[in-house]
Amino acid sequence: MDVLSIVIGLIIGAAIASVVVSIIYKKGLDKKGQQIIEDAKAEGEVQKKEKLLQAKEKFLQLKEEHEKVITERERKINDLENRAKQKNDAASKQIEDVKRKELEIDKLREALNHQIEATEKKEAEIEKAHRKQVEQLQVISGLSADEAKNQLMEALKAEARTEAMSHIKDIMDEAKINANKEARKIVVQTIQRVATEQAVENAVSVFNIESDEIKGRIIGREGRNIRALEAATGVEIIVDDTPEAIILSCFDPVRREIARLSLHQLVTDGRIHPARIEEVVNKTKKQLEEEIIEVGKRTCIDLGIHGLHPELMRMIGRMKYRSSYGQNLLQHSREVANLCATMASELGLNAKVAKRAGLLHDIGKVPDDDPELPHAILGMKLAEKYNEKPDICNAIGAHHDEIEMTTIISPIVQVCDAISGARPGARREIMESYIKRIKELEGIGMSYPGVEQAYAIQAGRELRVIVESGKISDAEADTLSFDMAQKIQTEMTYPGQVKVTVIREKRAVNYAK
Repeated sequence: MDVLSIVIGLIIGAAIASVVVSIIYKKGLDKKGQQIIEDAKAEGEVQKKEKLLQAKEKFLQLKEEHEKVITERERKINDLENRAKQKNDAASKQIEDVKRKELEIDKLREALNHQIEATEKKEAEIEKAHRKQVEQLQVISGLSADEAKNQLMEALKAEARTEAMSHIKDIMDEAKINANKEARKIVVQTIQRVATEQAVENAVSVFNIESDEIKGRIIGREGRNIRALEAATGVEIIVDDTPEAIILSCFDPVRREIARLSLHQLVTDGRIHPARIEEVVNKTKKQLEEEIIEVGKRTCIDLGIHGLHPELMRMIGRMKYRSSYGQNLLQHSREVANLCATMASELGLNAKVAKRAGLLHDIGKVPDDDPELPHAILGMKLAEKYNEKPDICNAIGAHHDEIEMTTIISPIVQVCDAISGARPGARREIMESYIKRIKELEGIGMSYPGVEQAYAIQAGRELRVIVESGKISDAEADTLSFDMAQKIQTEMTYPGQVKVTVIREKRAVNYAK
């Protein structure tokens, strides 16, 4: 029993010791948990303060950016106000010039009236002298009145004819001066009514990417992706060290636009492999073709031109992706159309026909193929093919003097084309290079023997050469024109084509003393 009591006592003591140890361990865990919670709270407070500071810095940054945007907008508004003020001042000055020219015309009319009165007075004096001569002839010559009358009438007819020719010449010269003034007035009014701001447009040639990592995906394994993209679009894709940019190189702006849109869709989608590239390029071509047709239709609707052949509408849409000296061809054609309509209205002509010819005048610059023809002649042939009226076809073909003008609409289209292309800022060409090209053109003309003068006209599109008739014959003039054209073609760099015109004139001059 004593042993059993001892064993039981030991068991009870061990149990009590275990309970005591458990209670002590639990109290230790509670203290540690509380310490962890307090540390977490302290760390949360620190992070809360850091987040508040970051939010405050972000707010200040956004506020500064917003203030910059507001300042930039205010600057642009002030620039627009200044430009509007300058335009108003220019318009006021032009109005004053018109009033001054009207006063000059009134003075010329008064001078003409004085001349007419002087002419009538002189005719009265001639009549009086005529009667006196008749009386003297009857007394001195002893001729009959009829014979003397006939002789006197012949003499007076010759004198009167001479005086009449002189007066007619003066009146014709004065009429030409007035006609030139009226023509200038019409041109100025037309430009004022259709004045538009024009900014030079550059063709898209750089595709921006978010990071240089995408370059490797575009190139693909062993370059298979980029080769497939170049084969599908016909555009050379240059991937170099330029940061976050890929260069697209192609002479055809439509193909370049297809490549740009396809690249954008491929990069956005993320799936870049040869099969996907061909699928995206074909889809983009269809979408762009539909957009071109829609642009052509919308342009015709905006200008109020109806009944145009669908193929011509598609070519008008292609003008959106064509430029000349940096000037967008579609915007240029729209502007020429509006100018032609305004000028035709001022002259009392058919404004709709003039507007149609103005819109189509550069249609030869956007053919599907590339024939060796000047764009004016090619445009005329396209217009004839799609059943445009003869006066519109002539205006298209003659706006660079490739053919003879046969309708009154043709010179209007030519003038409006020059107005749109010659405005400051409309086209991009460095002045120094332009002047150098003109001087080189005239220098080539003057380098040949027998040439008296050489003039580069129509912004360098034509070289007009005047030769001495005593040194150059008609046959030699033909040879000279051909030689100059060949020399220009081999030695110079120029846009479009240059027309060489050799003028040989023989003058016979005598003086009556």
